[in-house]
Amino acid sequence: MLVGGIASFQLGASIAKSLFPVFGATGMVGLRIGLSCLLLLVLWRPWREPVSRRLLTAIVPYGLSLGLMNLLFYLSLARLPLGAAVAIEFTGPLALAFLGSRRLTDLVWAALVVAGLLLLLDPRRALHAVDPLGVLFAFGAGVFWALYIVFGQRVSRISSGPRSTALGLLVAAVAIVPLCLPAMTPALHDPGHLAQAAAVAVLSSALPYSLEMAAMRHLTTRSFGILMSLDPALAALAGLALLHEHLAALRWLGILCIVAASAGSALSSRKDEPAALITDA
Repeated sequence: MLVGGIASFQLGASIAKSLFPVFGATGMVGLRIGLSCLLLLVLWRPWREPVSRRLLTAIVPYGLSLGLMNLLFYLSLARLPLGAAVAIEFTGPLALAFLGSRRLTDLVWAALVVAGLLLLLDPRRALHAVDPLGVLFAFGAGVFWALYIVFGQRVSRISSGPRSTALGLLVAAVAIVPLCLPAMTPALHDPGHLAQAAAVAVLSSALPYSLEMAAMRHLTTRSFGILMSLDPALAALAGLALLHEHLAALRWLGILCIVAASAGSALSSRKDEPAALITDA
């Protein structure tokens, strides 16, 4: 279920990128967040229970980090191959995992991440081929991914499950969609493009969220982390198969270094408790 959720997310990202010539990155992220929000509100109807003040104060930063993570990721995707953007963004949750660690093994994994980034960006041989602004957007998305995890864990202690996700997406939609409205207008005049945008919302939000939440009931944190490590590799494969984004061998090696560091960190973790909310969005 978890691998299916990751694959679904990358398929949705590939379709979204193919629609950038129509909507641009901002229009696409506005459509994805807005349509995902509407879909989850209809499915989970979070208004059936009152929202406490404690939950509201936790949901707002969670939703804002979710929205900004998506916006920056799509802006990076407009300038970088899918695999590279996801691998760079993945350093956010990895840095969070290493933060405050005193284990020698985590220094090894952190060094592997740095090596992966150097290979991925390849500053000596292909700096001209790497868009610096795209890299900054991807790192920014990683920062907000880390914040999304922190705030999401706070929310999960108050109200876990799909209701929290729906409320978080509502906050994200209120914050992000108005900024994207001008670029979203082509969807209002073309049912075909609107249907494709709806497919992105389902594949990138509703389906992976549902699969990941179901998987969490059966996986420990360690197992969940190891499987989530596949994310950058599957993104690179999706970019190759669906967007014809061919990466040089050194960049593939860089992505594999980040995958190995993430899997190694999860494998060497002492925690073996039920999986927490660490998914991307």
